[in-house]
Amino acid sequence: MSHAFPFSAIVGQDEMKLAILIAAVEPAIGGVLVFGDRGTGKSTAVRSLAALLPTMSAVADCQYGCDPRDDNGCDACRGRKTAGRARSKRVPVPVVDLPLGATEDRVLGALDLERALTQGVRAFEPGLLARAHRGFLYIDEVNLLEDHLVDLLIDVAASGENVVEREGLSVRHPARFVLVGSGNPEEGELRPQLLDRFGLSVDVKTPGEIAARVQVVKRRDAFERDPEGFSATWREEDAKVRRRVVAAKSRLAKTRVPDASLERAAQLCMNLGTDGLRGELTLMRAARAVAALDGDPEVGDAHLRRVAPAALRHRLRRDPLDDTGSAERVERAMADLFDA
Repeated sequence: MSHAFPFSAIVGQDEMKLAILIAAVEPAIGGVLVFGDRGTGKSTAVRSLAALLPTMSAVADCQYGCDPRDDNGCDACRGRKTAGRARSKRVPVPVVDLPLGATEDRVLGALDLERALTQGVRAFEPGLLARAHRGFLYIDEVNLLEDHLVDLLIDVAASGENVVEREGLSVRHPARFVLVGSGNPEEGELRPQLLDRFGLSVDVKTPGEIAARVQVVKRRDAFERDPEGFSATWREEDAKVRRRVVAAKSRLAKTRVPDASLERAAQLCMNLGTDGLRGELTLMRAARAVAALDGDPEVGDAHLRRVAPAALRHRLRRDPLDDTGSAERVERAMADLFDA
């Protein structure tokens, strides 16, 4: 049995870990983009998520893992509900890898050739988007993804539905997932259309303190020598994080966002010159998720300040007269607004 590196054992990288927890609590956030140096735990953190998340309820015989309580499931699940035959079971939240070399058929789904040849039946073989429904779709080196796959992801992420029309098949199924991407900015920039689909963008850097670097090496070496024993050592810490996520999800709908906080969010976005209103929406949703994680009844300035860099840094226009980084521009705008 393979073991994922425990989420709680990751040293530092607090902004990245918080962004992942926010996405787990509030899937409507739109996904998480993690950019930074190689070997800084980007893919480790995402793959740790699978072991961290609690199980979810799914329709027992559904190949897409539809929610039994959702009336917008696939055609088969709607038919089962009408007939009163929808049984449910507990399943892990899917965390699906999308490899860079994946074909369009592998991503979208295609004709099941085995059944077509052996049984003469035209059946649909679900792809990666179907497997990721209600979970997470992870793309390592997302900035190297081929353009035609980027276009597909943008369409499905916007609609929450995958439509396949090919080889005599006409299939439509739900595909709502949290998109998580990681990459190294030295290998190329992300297309603006896809960049805009990510709710949060996090920059990760190699630790600059000797103590932190030593701790990373020690923990990674201990995990590789004895994955089972190391995972057992951190099992209770991961369980605490899991309980925190579960509690936050239950509190989220009751967590209030006062008009004063909405005005702060809007003013911050106006001061930074972000395009559209997606910045305000993401900032509000992320701050509400953080408040729920902290057990606070309503969103305040402290919550907005914690998530503003991740929610806004990738939405800023390039300023040829200002060579400071986007994170520094957000920090400066927050200081002008909140400390005035």
